[in-house]
Formats: sequence, C-alpha cells, structure tokens
Amino acid sequence: MVVQLLYRAGVRSVHMHLASLATIGLCISFWVRAKTVDQEQRGNAERRALFVGLWPPTMWLIGDSLESACDRLG
Repeated sequence: MVVQLLYRAGVRSVHMHLASLATIGLCISFWVRAKTVDQEQRGNAERRALFVGLWPPTMWLIGDSLESACDRLG
C-alpha cells in the first residue's frame, strides 16, 4: 500500500536508491562530526549518526519494492 502511494506520487526506485546512498554519506559526516565535538556532547552526536545509519537499508528495500511495483503497475 505504501509502495503504491509512493509510486503514484512519482517516486521511483532510482530515487530511493540514491537517497539510500546519500544517507550513508550523511551518517559518515555525522560520525566524523561526533569526533570533533567535546566529550559532553559526543554521546548524543554518536547516537544521531547511528540512527541515521539505520536508514540506508530501509530506503534501499523500498527502492527494490518500487522496482517490482513498476513491473506490476506500469
């Protein structure tokens, strides 16, 4: 259902795959930044990097689902 809504909204698999790769870069930049902040804020910055690091597999799988939906729907 969510995949069909995304497909109707114009989101294609390549968009989600690119977003997945972009979030990997975002995670790395957050992780590097976490090493530059002071010790008091480091834990929060590392948790933020780990949280963003969970996004790429989800986005990649949504992209795969959109690819199969493209074959079925259009």
